Amino acid sequence: GTHPGRIVRALREAGSMNPVFLLDEVDKVASDWRGDPSAALLEVLDPAQNHTFRDHYLELDLDLSEVLFIATANVLDTIPEPLLNRMEVIRLDGYSDDEKAAIGRAHLLPRQAELAGLEPGELDVTDAALAEVVSRYTQEAGVRTLERRLGTIARKTATRIATSTDAEAVTPVVVDRDDVREFLGRPKVQREAAEREATPGVVTGLAVTGAGGDVLFVEATVMEGEPGLTLTGQLGDVMKESATIALSYVRAHADGLGIGADALAHRHVHVHVPAGAVPKDGPSAGITMVSALVSLLTATPADPTVAMTGEVNLQGQVMPIGGVKQKLLAAHRAGIKTVVLSRRNEDDLEDVPAHVLDELDVTLVDRVDEVLDVVLVHDATDAAA
Repeated sequence: GTHPGRIVRALREAGSMNPVFLLDEVDKVASDWRGDPSAALLEVLDPAQNHTFRDHYLELDLDLSEVLFIATANVLDTIPEPLLNRMEVIRLDGYSDDEKAAIGRAHLLPRQAELAGLEPGELDVTDAALAEVVSRYTQEAGVRTLERRLGTIARKTATRIATSTDAEAVTPVVVDRDDVREFLGRPKVQREAAEREATPGVVTGLAVTGAGGDVLFVEATVMEGEPGLTLTGQLGDVMKESATIALSYVRAHADGLGIGADALAHRHVHVHVPAGAVPKDGPSAGITMVSALVSLLTATPADPTVAMTGEVNLQGQVMPIGGVKQKLLAAHRAGIKTVVLSRRNEDDLEDVPAHVLDELDVTLVDRVDEVLDVVLVHDATDAAA
């Protein structure tokens, strides 16, 4: 209360009544005994009110209608709904591996080399080494971790040069793919999707996390016991409902799927999504769970090079989902050959880089039986017959 508010001070610093305001990390605004900043932002961001914004120190009306406000956030869930309604949301997708490598080469590596005290030409990181750092040592939507990893390489290079008795013999220091482990230690990220064996009851799905797209596995098994469904893997409510819908669909259409009438009688079903410490939610694993159950109950393995994402309803229709670009980029990184999507997601393919689409076989489907024809190594009905 001893100074004008932050808005007024920023206007004074800018020396203009129509500057650009950047409200960074607006999703982390918290209210406590000092007040609620999000409530104050309601007036600031509302074009119908902010032409008469009143600062409590000056007690004067200020016109903020010419100010351009830009807010950033990682998630929308924690932003109060009234505040979010006053904003136009622009979603920025994460970078592809090729984009990360290009950013690292052009911007991050020169900056970290300079910070480490290296002269131009003293450090040469090959394209293969940069690709190795991106794929095996980072797992993120942006490039912050990548910059830290390149900073580690730069500092260790500077140390090597500084402690060498013959500087001419060690410069430039060339870091190739085989040298990355020496600089950064063991890989932090394991890519295992395409290496998995075809096992009945195990199917590959796609998901979006805070670090971008990711590949997940859905595993199903049955055992003697009270009929019912057990779900593990720290699943959210929506994902649990997807599993219940999947089991109900399989029960209702057992004959058409080639499943014996007593396959689920007196048997308990357990569905697990590995990486149990990572919270997972959303409806997009619906067709993955149906495929896992059908694969298990017909003893038909699923193709490990096929991944899928889509919501399923009780009629067996495959519904559209979000995050298509991130999911396809994750599939491409993991060595997946075929991706199954809802036909209603066809327009979302325009956002996916052309080189990714060229290397992926994207199959668009309307119903679950079309998914099973692609995913199962043998058609479920023929296998049962």
